[in-house]
Amino acid sequence: MIIRKLLKDEVPPIDLLLLADPSEEMIMGYLQRGDCYVGEIDTEVVGVFVLLPTRPGTMEIVNVAVSKEYQGKGIGKKLIQDAIEKARIAGYNAIEIGTGNSSINQLALYQKCGFRIFAIDSDFFIRNYSEEIYEYGIQCRDMVRLKLDL
Repeated sequence: MIIRKLLKDEVPPIDLLLLADPSEEMIMGYLQRGDCYVGEIDTEVVGVFVLLPTRPGTMEIVNVAVSKEYQGKGIGKKLIQDAIEKARIAGYNAIEIGTGNSSINQLALYQKCGFRIFAIDSDFFIRNYSEEIYEYGIQCRDMVRLKLDL
């Protein structure tokens, strides 16, 4: 897989980004402020992540997604490892990522990649999304914030 920065004139893979964030409005907002990277296999975009500087010394992965047919093949882990390396090379002290309390697989993946839970933003998804989100029969209410010191 090749991971590259999306070119300025390229259309972002909204269909993939929507797998990780159901709000196109939120996606368009952070795409304008961050850098979008795509993972390609034989020129097919199979994964995506968006990096956004948030505070001095801190970078955040604000979206990471893998197309459904490629999930479970280690691509998400490779994308996250690439994001970590990009933040490290750019001189950041920490990288953060957030996910829903109901995102069980994502929580496991991020911790396997070295991230540790440091905060919970209670009712984040209730406040910021107009429609209820459910995963595994669990309502997604809270943003679980994870961090990795670089």
